[in-house]
Amino acid sequence: MDVTSHLLLLFLSSLCCSCCFGAAPPNFVLLFADDLGFGDLGCYGHPTSLTPNLDRLAAGGLRFTDFYCTSPVCSPSRASLLTGRYQTRSGIYPGVLYPGSIGGLPLNETTIAEVLKPQGYATAAVGKWHLGFGANGMFLPTKQGFDQYMGIPYSHDMGPCRNLTCFPPDVKCFGFCDIGVVTVPLMHNDVIKQQPVDFLDLEKTYSDFATNFITTSAKKNQPFFLYYPSHHTHYPQYAGPGAAGKSLRGPYGDALLEFDNTIGNLLTTLEKTGVINNTLVFFTSDNGPELMRMSRGGNAGPLKCGKGTTYDGGMREPAIAYWPGTIKPGVTHELASTLDILPTISALAGAKLPPVMLDGVDMTEILVQRGKSKRETMMFYPTDPSEMYGLFALRLGKYKAHYYTRGATHSGTTPDNDCSVFAVLKAHDPPLLFDLELDPSENYPLPLMGKPDLQALLERMKRVKQQFEASMVFGQSQVSKGIDHSLEPCCNPQCTPKPNCCQC
Repeated sequence: MDVTSHLLLLFLSSLCCSCCFGAAPPNFVLLFADDLGFGDLGCYGHPTSLTPNLDRLAAGGLRFTDFYCTSPVCSPSRASLLTGRYQTRSGIYPGVLYPGSIGGLPLNETTIAEVLKPQGYATAAVGKWHLGFGANGMFLPTKQGFDQYMGIPYSHDMGPCRNLTCFPPDVKCFGFCDIGVVTVPLMHNDVIKQQPVDFLDLEKTYSDFATNFITTSAKKNQPFFLYYPSHHTHYPQYAGPGAAGKSLRGPYGDALLEFDNTIGNLLTTLEKTGVINNTLVFFTSDNGPELMRMSRGGNAGPLKCGKGTTYDGGMREPAIAYWPGTIKPGVTHELASTLDILPTISALAGAKLPPVMLDGVDMTEILVQRGKSKRETMMFYPTDPSEMYGLFALRLGKYKAHYYTRGATHSGTTPDNDCSVFAVLKAHDPPLLFDLELDPSENYPLPLMGKPDLQALLERMKRVKQQFEASMVFGQSQVSKGIDHSLEPCCNPQCTPKPNCCQC
């Protein structure tokens, strides 16, 4: 190829790139629901959920049928989303972090926000953090690459809620939340603005903060990354006057509608500021539904079990990618994961990947070309991963093998006995093998006798499992560092007796 031809090829490539991704760096809005099941959205088949804005995203974007988180509980799932690495590497296990947890997401882990900052991005987080608070707020989002933060630093049930109002005019929160800890704080950056939080006004606070961030960034012509991990639809559900009583699905449906309303506000702001055609909006959830809450706990649709388990109901999530003019409407059955969001955003922004072992892959080809996924496998760790047991399950292509199964308290009350906490740990040798295209409910293990093709498949999966586990270096457990109640965020830190005096 002569020099002229080479330069022409480079020019055409740059034009193509500009057409696909816009001349300016793209913006990113990452929406993360809480305890939302595969079957909870209208666009995923729920008959009474009212989610017009998420349905709009699905109709105008790409809807995933085979998208996975990495853990069936909150903190580890969030760590993987933001770092592109399994939670076992960062040490966010076993279980979740609490208000007084000593540990948190290690500061040497690189988040999506930290990937984007060198590219000149404005970054903000709004909502549920749940990756640690720590001494002097050392694990807050503002210490992890986010310019701004507005939210509750952990789950909103991690504080006494029995006397709080969840629905107007004065409907108290249903059930019990944690007791013996401080009331739930609302923080702006590292300052407590309200304690206890006002649930009726919380979503408006989040919506105003997020829309102002988008508007300000757009006026400055600065690319932005907005991370919105919602508290909806985690228990206890709540909703302000704009959504309370407005759905057909009771308190859960009202909470989901309120979340959807905020998404509508964000879309309207993107349109008004003229940046919607240069913004990737990505929606998914942290783990499956908390079935123990029955009608207040969400729905896994056709999938087996829910939160706390390594069945698909605990870890396969609704996911939607929306980018007008770049992502064509449709449905993809390609395998993908929250792990893949960091590498994808990095590629689209032209940013450098962190110099560490990543478990995610770039999804750009799926999003833009409706192409094949670079991901062949998905690994399933329990809530308490260990090197002794390793993976509980592995998906390769359309097949999933269970090496261990166990129920969970979170998935109790269902008719399926495999989901309950009384379904104790059970090893499977040979593993239970399912074809998830034929049997997404994981009800019918494939018979192996007289099936040499399936025997060969299991051998291949065994090799993949061994190779992966050999590459896994478990980080120091941050959860196991324990709890120091003096670390619980309090707007009057010197007050006594804690926790009752922490009100402002």
